Amino acid sequence: MDEDADDWTENRLLGGRVMVRQPRRGYRAAIDPVLLAAAVVAAPGEHVLDAGCGVGAATLCLAQRADGVRITGIDQDPVLIAQAHANAVANAVEGRVQFLIADLLEPHEALRPAGFDHVIANPPHLAADTAQPARDPGRRAAAVEGRAQLADWAAFCIRSVRPGGTVTWLHRADRLPAIVSALSQGLGSLAVYPLWPGGSAAKPAKRILITGRRGARGPFRLLPGLVLHRPDGQFTAEAEAALRHAGAIAW
Repeated sequence: MDEDADDWTENRLLGGRVMVRQPRRGYRAAIDPVLLAAAVVAAPGEHVLDAGCGVGAATLCLAQRADGVRITGIDQDPVLIAQAHANAVANAVEGRVQFLIADLLEPHEALRPAGFDHVIANPPHLAADTAQPARDPGRRAAAVEGRAQLADWAAFCIRSVRPGGTVTWLHRADRLPAIVSALSQGLGSLAVYPLWPGGSAAKPAKRILITGRRGARGPFRLLPGLVLHRPDGQFTAEAEAALRHAGAIAW
């Protein structure tokens, strides 16, 4: 990689179980990929697709949580994919994890329709026509939809998962109506899991997890969700269980 070492940092996720080397500027993985990985109910032998994987944070957290699960991560940025490969080696999971340069709007021979048991994604949260573009190109690409808009992400994820398999996203709560509309074009039994900030005052959820099954017909569910912070600002015990102790999100 050509970037100067000062342009990158090494960070620990999942209670230190996962080391992620990531750009110092632009999008930086924190708790979102850890929670996304905790929301996937994957069994040994199953194959998971991480769409828009970046440097592989969610993929690596899932690989540590779910032994025997294979994961393919895709991203259109070759620099991030190269680092994702290096991160997999550093975490000794390269035998179960692969990363590919791929654009979800263009066919890729390794991404067969219905080829995955589960698909996870943390798509760009902001629509291009409503966002204040970030100056940093990496942060802008991660946060603001480009050619692929929300409906394109939904169509790709639904197309990639097998019948009965799950699609799970982490996204902004204020885009929930559009998300439900897009994911309903192929998924059923949708369940929404709010991520409440908590802290010293009641605050609305800014993030949500949402999951559904391809071809299912169960009812929509709005779940109690997870309170992230105690009044003193520290993580709640429930949040710590997922963020540090590899606990699963209970759907």
